Amino acid sequence: MAAPHASNPGPGSPAEPSGIAERLSRMVRVTTVSADFDVSGPAPFQEFLALIDELYPLVQERLERESVTEFGVLYRWPGAPRPHSPNSDEAAGPVVLMAHFDVVPAFEGEGWTHPPFDGVIADGSVWGRGTLDDKGALCVILEAAESLLAEGFTPRRDVYLWFGGDEETGSVAATAAAALFRERELTPWLVLDEGGAVVDAPLPFIDVRAAMIGVGEKGSVNIVLEASGNAGHASAPSGLTPTARIARAVTRVERSPFPARVAPATREMFATFLPHSQGRGRMILETLTRAPLVSAQALARLGGDAAALVRTTLATTRLSGGTADNVLPASASATLNCRIAPGESVASTLRHVRRAIRDRQVRIRCTDPNEPTALAPTDNRQFRLLSDAARSAYPEAIASPYITLAATDAKHFQRFAPATYRFAPLAMDATQRASIHGVDERVSIASLEAGRRFHETLLRSI
Repeated sequence: MAAPHASNPGPGSPAEPSGIAERLSRMVRVTTVSADFDVSGPAPFQEFLALIDELYPLVQERLERESVTEFGVLYRWPGAPRPHSPNSDEAAGPVVLMAHFDVVPAFEGEGWTHPPFDGVIADGSVWGRGTLDDKGALCVILEAAESLLAEGFTPRRDVYLWFGGDEETGSVAATAAAALFRERELTPWLVLDEGGAVVDAPLPFIDVRAAMIGVGEKGSVNIVLEASGNAGHASAPSGLTPTARIARAVTRVERSPFPARVAPATREMFATFLPHSQGRGRMILETLTRAPLVSAQALARLGGDAAALVRTTLATTRLSGGTADNVLPASASATLNCRIAPGESVASTLRHVRRAIRDRQVRIRCTDPNEPTALAPTDNRQFRLLSDAARSAYPEAIASPYITLAATDAKHFQRFAPATYRFAPLAMDATQRASIHGVDERVSIASLEAGRRFHETLLRSI
C-alpha cells in the first residue's frame, strides 16, 4: 500500500473490540509470510483461506469459489439478470474488488509494542503485520459482502472478489487471475485494489483531508550491477577491486538523479485541492498549477513522497562482495530498486544508469521489469462512484487522483481494464504509514468500520 501521510478517523473511535476487530485479529494470527514459502509451504495460506470461509459463511455459501494457483482465490457474486443491451452502461463488464493476504516478515525483536502475529486489540486498534497491508483491506471487503448478503442484496452486475497470496513476492497468482479474465473475455467495468488511503496531509503544503485514489502506478525494475576481478591476498592490491568498482558505480548513480516532470494526474491532484486550500498552501498550489516545470523542480527538492511523485527513484537495496577480511574479492554486486515515473520506461531507466556509471567493466542486467501503467480516467462514472463512496465513509475527505508510488497486483488488470483504481478505504496517520513493512503496524477499529461502509455504498451503487 502506498499513500502520503494519513490520519485516523475523528472523535468517537470505538475503545472496545468489535466483531470486525476480532475477525481481523484472527487473520493476523495466520502467518502468511510469502517470503517464507520455501520453509512453511502452503499450509499457512490454506489455513487463511479456510479461515475466511469460516468467518464469512454467507460468502462461502452463496458465492462461487475458484482457486487460481495455490496462492489465490476468486469469488464470483452473480449480479441480477438484466435485458441484453450492449450499448448501455448497465450491460458492461463486472466489478473486481482486490486485496492480498500475504505479508512481509516481522520479528518481535525489532521493537514491536505487541507481538506482530498475535493480532492484539488495544487502544482502539488491531495491531500486527498485515493490518494495513493488506489484510485490513481484505477484511472490509468481506465484511461488506457478508453484511449485504445477510440483507438478501444482489448487485446489479457481477462482482468478483480476488484475494492473492503472493503479492509481496512476485504476483504469480494475480498474473494468472488476470489471464483467466482475458481467456474468458471478461473485461471488468471497474477494478479496485490497494494503493491510496484517507490522508490528512497529502503533501506538506496541502492541509486538507483527502481520499487519495490511485489512477495508475509507477513502474519498477531491479538493476543488478556486477564486477569481477582476480582474487588474491589483500596485502598486494592492484587497481580497483570489484568491491571498489561497484562502490564507485553506486556513488555515481546515486548522485545522478532522474529528471523531474509533473504527470497529468499530479497536475489534476493540485487542481483538485486548490479550491479547498487557504493561505500559504493555496499560493503554492496556484504556482504549481500554473508552472509545471517549476513545480517538478520544487517537488524534487522536497524529497520523500513529493520527489517520488515527479521522478523515477532509485534505492540501493543490496551490496555483496568478498569472502574474508584479508582476501581480494573475485566479484561484487549491488542491486538498485528503481520505481519508474510515468513518461519513463524500463529501457530509459537502464540508459540513465549506464550513462551515470560510465564504466564498461560494470555489467548491468535487470530483473522483475514492470513498465509504468496507463492512467485510469477521472471523468467517468466509476471514479465518481469511488469518490461518492469515500465521502460516505469519510464525509470530510476530498477525493483526488494520484499516482501510486508502490507496485500492486492491479497492474496485471490495468493492461486490459482501463478503469482500474487503487484505494484501500482505511485511514492512517504518519506513524501508521511508516509502519507498513516496518514496526507496530496497526489499523483503528473506527477505520475498519468506515472501510466496510465504503464498500457497502460502492456495491449498492454499481
